[in-house]
Amino acid sequence: MPSTSDRSGTRAVPALTAAAAAADVILILVFAAIGRDAHSRGESVAGILSTAWPFLAGAAATWLLLRLWRRPLALWPAGVAVWLGTVAIGMALRALTGQTVVLPFVIVALLSLAVFLLGYRLIVAIILRLRARRRV
Repeated sequence: MPSTSDRSGTRAVPALTAAAAAADVILILVFAAIGRDAHSRGESVAGILSTAWPFLAGAAATWLLLRLWRRPLALWPAGVAVWLGTVAIGMALRALTGQTVVLPFVIVALLSLAVFLLGYRLIVAIILRLRARRRV
């Protein structure tokens, strides 16, 4: 398995960066789809995208502002940053565009996106540690 960084230990392999970004996008879309289904709003692609776009924009802004491509699979700081940035910026964009932002939704978004965005990074970290132990 290729290392997640080059010899300097600071730059991620482009394929892993793309995979991490894709995983974030897919999981945010899953979050939006689950939410729409829970509220019986239907699961059309346009509907899911209309729910997801503020959170996708929040994740993209966080990736760019904090240059998360350097260590995109790290739980800290990348995972925590993209999780909190996705929710904070996403909720701000929802409020600015007249979409619902109520405390229960903020809490659900925080918890759900923590499980999704931090969860897969935690699983990857565990797998990498187990593989490293086997090599020793």
